[in-house]
Amino acid sequence: MKKSTEGKSVSRREFLKGTVLGGAAVGASLMLMPGLQPAQAAKKGVWTLKYDCYIGPTAETAQLDNWFLDELEKRSNGKIKIKKFWSGSLHKVGQHLPAIRDGLSEISMISFGYYPADVPLSRGLEWYYRGCDHADSLLYVCRDMYNSTPELRKEWEDRNNAKVLYFTNWSYCPFIMKEPLPNIEALKGKKVRGYGIGADTVNRLGGRGMPIVAGEVYTSLERGILDGAFAFAFITAEKMKLHEQAPYIIEGGAGGHAPTTIVLNRNIWRSLPDDLKEVINGTVKDLYDWKYLDLYSKLTEESVDKMVKAGAKFSTWSDSEIKKAQKAVQPDQIDMWVEKIAKSLNFDGVGFQKKVEALINKHEPGKLKTPWEVYKAKYM
Repeated sequence: MKKSTEGKSVSRREFLKGTVLGGAAVGASLMLMPGLQPAQAAKKGVWTLKYDCYIGPTAETAQLDNWFLDELEKRSNGKIKIKKFWSGSLHKVGQHLPAIRDGLSEISMISFGYYPADVPLSRGLEWYYRGCDHADSLLYVCRDMYNSTPELRKEWEDRNNAKVLYFTNWSYCPFIMKEPLPNIEALKGKKVRGYGIGADTVNRLGGRGMPIVAGEVYTSLERGILDGAFAFAFITAEKMKLHEQAPYIIEGGAGGHAPTTIVLNRNIWRSLPDDLKEVINGTVKDLYDWKYLDLYSKLTEESVDKMVKAGAKFSTWSDSEIKKAQKAVQPDQIDMWVEKIAKSLNFDGVGFQKKVEALINKHEPGKLKTPWEVYKAKYM
């Protein structure tokens, strides 16, 4: 059954406390706790699993994970218990995938950009201006690529001892700027925060991609270190009040933003009884079938409303400008991955990207509206 929750408005200080600092005192006492072995994880038929995450619970991906984990407890009738560790309170950024591999935590959210050497093939799913214009389409493209590509599964399961439960992503990343950005030319020389391949995208469009960590973006905008942000999730940007410093929200046509995975230690997965595996798989199916779209649609609309109320200005590039941006970025980014990554691993990168293209064509157009589409429908 679908459930709706009303989000609470929090100050930027409260948000950062929960996102960046939350749980630190608890985490400090747990950093050296040894990982649970399967036999230790289950006692009297109850499996107690640690969920280990570098972000706080208000971000969109975290809210989706929260629903999933709570559903596991309910649907398993208490046979699965989840202990949640937010905001890097158990492991810090860059430590989560090794922690899953080594059994120091059981469930975690993994953003590809922090582990380029560990999941190089999966980085072939992370692009902008690829024609995957809707974040729900990106969700299904990643799912189907994983299910149909043995090399991807081996990368996670054999190399990193991680069972991928489901893919997710950070929805959309419009430009969030201190000044208006009417076209690509206006981006020239601007210092813009970018995550992963997002920084390269900014550079290709004429800006200066700045790989500044999320928690420092607000103060970097405030101090003039940054002129704006890209490859920064729109909903999280609203929660972090970036529009206070950068009130211009510009749709640049980049498409779905930053695929991620939610993974479970493979040893734990293998040791679970079949009935609990069925619970997990059924909950994953519901997440793909309706919960992702339901939750992200609601969160996007709420964030648009809050930004408009705070005085943010929404706009979009013209179709011709978006086409210019696409030509500036692609297919050069894809070719770079094929030449530098796939070939070095003796992997058929060209064939891989053809499969991606076919799946994009299958799943587009998606249904999750961009912030600009929500704004246009409600305020124009």
